[in-house]
Amino acid sequence: RRPERVRALALLATPWDFAAGGAEAVERARGMATLLPGLEPVLQATGSLPVDAIQSLFAMLDPWAIARKFRAFARLDPASPRAIQFVALEDWLNDGIPLAAPVARECLGGWYGRNEPGSGRWRVAGAVVDPAALALPTFLAIPKSDRIVLPASALALAARMPAAHVHMTPAGHIGMAAGGRAEAALWSPLLRWLADL
Repeated sequence: RRPERVRALALLATPWDFAAGGAEAVERARGMATLLPGLEPVLQATGSLPVDAIQSLFAMLDPWAIARKFRAFARLDPASPRAIQFVALEDWLNDGIPLAAPVARECLGGWYGRNEPGSGRWRVAGAVVDPAALALPTFLAIPKSDRIVLPASALALAARMPAAHVHMTPAGHIGMAAGGRAEAALWSPLLRWLADL
């Protein structure tokens, strides 16, 4: 709404079109949206979507991933740097903040359910959010193996932005920012892009 106050924009694993990626992506998005009525009593009672509920939604994307990562952790030396990093990352992941109820409804119902961003119907303060109208330099980091934000969804946003710089990171959603290769995968390329502005 105020482009004169922003010189450049960096977007990390940002979803846009929840239908991008074909029938499987559409089915997945609609499945997430169907959870909203069941969450509504919690949203009304607390005014938010609690952290544990958010974590459950993430876990639903690949339920067996949790068992795999903890089996791998059990094979580590507890005093090793890798085990210490694993514990720190898990603490960070599970120390989130609740999502305000109106935002949860908009994300699950409007984004996942009706694909309002991807179809050009998402509004903020009454005005349609149109990435094509944003002409400032934009860095879009898109993890190649992201299971939370499908790469096709984020690439659809990049395709609509006139000054997009797409950086495909060789990582997943969390690994891109906080994994062992995060510096090379995301932070160094982002720093170089910022330095060139």
